[in-house]
Amino acid sequence: MALSNRAYFASSIGRYRADHTISMSLGQSRNAGLPLLNLVKLKGVPILQQLHLEERLLRTSSDNWCIINDGTNTPTIVMGISGNPTELLEINYVLRDKIPVIKRFTGGGTVIVDHGTIFATFICNKDDVPSVQPYPRPIMSWSSLLYSKVFQGVGDFYLRENDYVFGNHKFGGNAQSITKNRWIHHTSFLWDYEISNMAYLSLPKKAPDYRQARDHSEFICRMKDYLSRSQFINRTIDAVNCHFCVRSMEVEEAELLCDMKFSPSSRLLGKQELGEAVLT
Repeated sequence: MALSNRAYFASSIGRYRADHTISMSLGQSRNAGLPLLNLVKLKGVPILQQLHLEERLLRTSSDNWCIINDGTNTPTIVMGISGNPTELLEINYVLRDKIPVIKRFTGGGTVIVDHGTIFATFICNKDDVPSVQPYPRPIMSWSSLLYSKVFQGVGDFYLRENDYVFGNHKFGGNAQSITKNRWIHHTSFLWDYEISNMAYLSLPKKAPDYRQARDHSEFICRMKDYLSRSQFINRTIDAVNCHFCVRSMEVEEAELLCDMKFSPSSRLLGKQELGEAVLT
């Protein structure tokens, strides 16, 4: 008798988990001492879909993950969990041009992302990276060491406060969330950007000291002036391999390893919410 859809799906998950365990055990023997990590490469996935996947993996999976998304199709504003649209956005312009605004589940600042943005995310068990204390500053320091390998011989790379910079120009913004046993650190890299999109963002009242009140065009830079998209992605994967035993997988496989029924908290802000922000 043919299996029901539900039984077939459950059976598929069981077979996949068994194969996954065997494969990772073999990989671990080749990279003794390194924690296991799953690598998922995406291209052009909508940022809200990516954020939902990341939160599911953080909260319902027990694996370590690296997710790299090469661009997102629609220009979208993404705010931190405590972001206030009134303070951070030129709301009249946003409403006029119908720019989507997302409030994500992590902290950090406000960015506008599009096809020129490359996203890189790490989701880790704190016990698998015991040298990293599960607090924002140690996680930032760990990430900067990893990316210093990526940008070795390229530009004048630094971690300045909470940003990645070449010299004193920002090209990478970071955000985090820390749970009891796990943490996520994700970065939006400005490989390229549209100057006109910066008009949707207000100058934040709380800004890093090194910004020195510079407007967006004087404060940020393009990563494409230093290396190609493929170079950055390949160098990042090489750097990850120095810290983890890496297994590549498709997004559909990743979805089998988390609870897709979990309701993520990142959400699209409605027109009414943004309109009310104008009136307050």
